[in-house]
Amino acid sequence: MQPKPISATLSVSPQIQPDDIAAIAAAGFRSIVCNRPDGEGADQPAFQEIAAAAQAAGLRTAYQPIVAGKVSDDDAVHFSALLDELPKPIFAYCRTGTRSATLWSLAEGAHGRPLPQILAAAKGAGYDMAGVIRRIANGGKTPTDVADASHEIVIVGGGAAGIAAAASLLARRPGLDIALIDPADVHYYQPGWTMVGGGVFEAASTAKTMASLIPSGVRWIKAAVAAFEPDKKAVILDGCRVVRYEKLVVAPGLKLDWGGIEGLTETLGRNGVTSNYRYDLAPYTWELVRNLRSGRALFTQPPMPIKCAGAPQKAMYLSADHWLRQGCLDKIAIDFLNAGGVLFGVKDYVPALMRYIERYHINLGFQHELTRIDGPARKAWFTATAADGSKSVVERSFDMIHVVPPQTAPDFIRVSPLADAAGWVDVDPATLRHRTLPDIYALGDVANAPNAKTAAAARKQAPVVAHNLVKDLTSSTLPEAHYDGYGSCPLTVERGKIVLAEFGYGGKLLPSFPHWLIDGTRPSSLAWLLKERLLPPIYWKAMLRGKEWLAKPQMVG
Repeated sequence: MQPKPISATLSVSPQIQPDDIAAIAAAGFRSIVCNRPDGEGADQPAFQEIAAAAQAAGLRTAYQPIVAGKVSDDDAVHFSALLDELPKPIFAYCRTGTRSATLWSLAEGAHGRPLPQILAAAKGAGYDMAGVIRRIANGGKTPTDVADASHEIVIVGGGAAGIAAAASLLARRPGLDIALIDPADVHYYQPGWTMVGGGVFEAASTAKTMASLIPSGVRWIKAAVAAFEPDKKAVILDGCRVVRYEKLVVAPGLKLDWGGIEGLTETLGRNGVTSNYRYDLAPYTWELVRNLRSGRALFTQPPMPIKCAGAPQKAMYLSADHWLRQGCLDKIAIDFLNAGGVLFGVKDYVPALMRYIERYHINLGFQHELTRIDGPARKAWFTATAADGSKSVVERSFDMIHVVPPQTAPDFIRVSPLADAAGWVDVDPATLRHRTLPDIYALGDVANAPNAKTAAAARKQAPVVAHNLVKDLTSSTLPEAHYDGYGSCPLTVERGKIVLAEFGYGGKLLPSFPHWLIDGTRPSSLAWLLKERLLPPIYWKAMLRGKEWLAKPQMVG
């Protein structure tokens, strides 16, 4: 007996024997469903043998035989009715469990459960539902009238990476047939939210309509992606619409898992709980900073990888600088509680940051992961890991807390054939081409290349993807473009000064400017000018328009 939980009330299993019934009952199951026809295998007990043993153990049974590979829409409806009717939890089986898992997946699709959730649950139980993705997306029914769209290039994601890739492609080959898929109406300049939280930018300056930014000639498909069928070169949209491609670029960003911290969603935006990782909350950060005159301020950082690993510190330094200028820093205790083990991942920048840690009298707590928060009580709980690996729960009180949520790949990516074991799109770190699916590229936060997940990285990646993709389309003898892992993190250590961290794979320093102009390992007023005045227009008017200033790709071969 090998029960595999697929939901709170259903487990599926390969073929069982009458001798297994006692263990099934002892495990707490109250019903058994057989989805394997009698006589399918020579070593298979008849259903009546199973039913007799189940009855003796006080279990209900149901027989719904399904021929392998022939699960009908009506079969899924019948299975759904059994799940409603039978006492729970339910144990369903067939030869391998696949038919039972398929029936459940189709039934859940009919109930409107999001496709990524269904695929994740099936995958977690060890079953791949790739063969019925379209049926699940179509409400558990076989599509009969699918109006397919086809494009030369399809880009998933209208964030910095996706739009930059579209613009770079058109800059190289005007007239390309490109479709961009994204359901959002608004595009955000997310690097600006640190400045909003520090009282430097207005939030509205970091937002523009998606329609105003998508390059002319690119078709915008305003929909959410549900799944991928790379063997058919197809993207499945919510509602089971299908978009086919010759080449696919995947750039949907990452998922901020606000629900990953117990109690957080209930208190965000009030009770002193804020985050610069959300457009609507960054102004609240500045409100809290302005109003705090004494007490304790906590700043958290979750386990890596995260979007812009320096952002949790940026919020802290700008806040502390404001309190210093207001003459109240000596009345405010600041704690930086980091789930990681170092202040910053590239050691060359740590000395400069440590001088600010000392200036602001910040208490460092490494290996402290935020797990629970009670906003009204102004308390937060962290799991602290000691040097010997032992764990303990640490309680901290706060007057304000800046929270950075745990971050993962989007659900529809994690359960797709594109993902690696950790859920990110599996690419070659140099070419950004998928390791096993050569018609697919990925860039931005969703790719598993070991670079910092920053907008600056996407700015460098877009030309690499565009060059290599056009090379693929034209069977050109042009050399291949390689990405060196470049990422940039302008660490706002005080108002008016920045430690400009620029680095690539392996922590190699990759400065954009001469050492005499900007020394990235020291705080710089010129770097602040770059962040405040130059980078926003470079983003809006160059990066998203295919103008590759300081972003020309390196050619190899």
